[in-house]
Amino acid sequence: MFAIDVLLFIGAVLILASIAIAKASDNLGVPTLVLFIAVGMLAGSEGPGGIFFDDPALAQSIGVVALIFILFAGGLDTRWSDVRPVVWQAVSLSTIGVILTAVSVGLFVHLVLNFSLLSGLLLGAIISSTDAAAVFSVLRSKNVTLRSPLKPVLELESGSNDPMAVFLTIGTIQLITSPHAAVVDLIWLFIVQMGLGLGIGYGVARLIVLLLNRMKFSYEGLYPVFALASASFVYGLTALVGGSGFMAVYVAGLVVGNSYIVQKKSLFRFFDGLAWLSQIGMFLTLGLLVYPSRLMHVIVGGLLVSAFLMFVARPVSVFLATSFTQWGWREKTLISWVGLRGAVPIILATFPRLARVPDAEVIFNLVFFIVLTSALFQGWSLPAAARLLKVDAPLRQRRKYPIEFEATDGVDAELQEFIVPYNSAVVGKPIVELGMPPNSLIVLISRDERMMVPSGGTVLEPGDTLLALVSREQIPRVREILSERRSKEDSESGEF
Repeated sequence: MFAIDVLLFIGAVLILASIAIAKASDNLGVPTLVLFIAVGMLAGSEGPGGIFFDDPALAQSIGVVALIFILFAGGLDTRWSDVRPVVWQAVSLSTIGVILTAVSVGLFVHLVLNFSLLSGLLLGAIISSTDAAAVFSVLRSKNVTLRSPLKPVLELESGSNDPMAVFLTIGTIQLITSPHAAVVDLIWLFIVQMGLGLGIGYGVARLIVLLLNRMKFSYEGLYPVFALASASFVYGLTALVGGSGFMAVYVAGLVVGNSYIVQKKSLFRFFDGLAWLSQIGMFLTLGLLVYPSRLMHVIVGGLLVSAFLMFVARPVSVFLATSFTQWGWREKTLISWVGLRGAVPIILATFPRLARVPDAEVIFNLVFFIVLTSALFQGWSLPAAARLLKVDAPLRQRRKYPIEFEATDGVDAELQEFIVPYNSAVVGKPIVELGMPPNSLIVLISRDERMMVPSGGTVLEPGDTLLALVSREQIPRVREILSERRSKEDSESGEF
């Protein structure tokens, strides 16, 4: 066993190496998960690093803790206003779509690779969830994004389909290890787990919001610590009473992120960094756990399952799960193609090993190979597929401002960004004549990539981006003022 100073040094070197490699390969279009796992494999017992690691239980524990923070951070960063119009489509993909994927892959593995039916279904359940973070990291590296409704659908699907994959994996293992277990019992277990996950996640999240706004900590650093402990509490409480802890954590993050809370920006930054650290640590651990030489024995089977998953199972499940929508074939095809697999399947692949399920070692190596194949093949081709299907859109970088405003207790205001439309009635008017509501102040204007501090006489131009300090109840009124269109006479005369 290494001394603690040696462990800290090795861990720091691996993390720094992962960050450096990810930064150096920004323009390659390779999902970061592949790079982080590659660093772990190079540092492992069969790589130059020579670090021996063969502890599935520890790897699983690290993965579970990492997923708690990743899912909570994902919920925080999801805007409910964006995903609300497509919530039922995303839920259909994360439930019906996941089940269809798991069953179809399971039958394929059973018939083609001669696995038992339950072992095939177990493999299908393990690789049934997707990783939207990998999708958007690839698109971001190419300055491409997806037009609505694809982006919010994929965000919500990836956040909500992990609990379904976990349930299917554990349920199938129970069927294998307990001959007397019945499928009907698993259906009831699913209802209980998801119901408790949703209920506890929402209820505790409302309490978290209340406490964050009511408790006035003497030190700002205690706010992210409180939120961190709260996320762990949500998972632990839900799991202890038999619910889906992962579902509860994601729901809690979604509720907290879309509520008014003090120190919101600092919490977002903290969990964004924590999510990245969790991903790196999780991928490095999984890379250390795998033995590259053992992957050589599953290449043929892995390629067959990967091809079936990418070209048959995922498309069929997506088209069936979204058959009630008005989406065209382009949108459905793109959703089918962006079903990248991430770290969750590899973590779930450790469950059969700990349960001593037959074929557990082969299943683990197959899952690892399938994840790498999906990330590499689909990841590199994703930007081209989006352009070919004409569902891509230019990536709109978040504008960075030299000033920030952190909402605190007793201050009923927010720093909001507004854009002046080209046909707005306020174009050509000085700020003093806009009729802005009380407690509203335009503090900065971005024009032609330049920042300027306005005065009352500053004349607005079309396309100006205004950074305004506005009371929350007056935000709709400010939008109404800026979006009011010019009269027909002014438009025809060309007057501003």
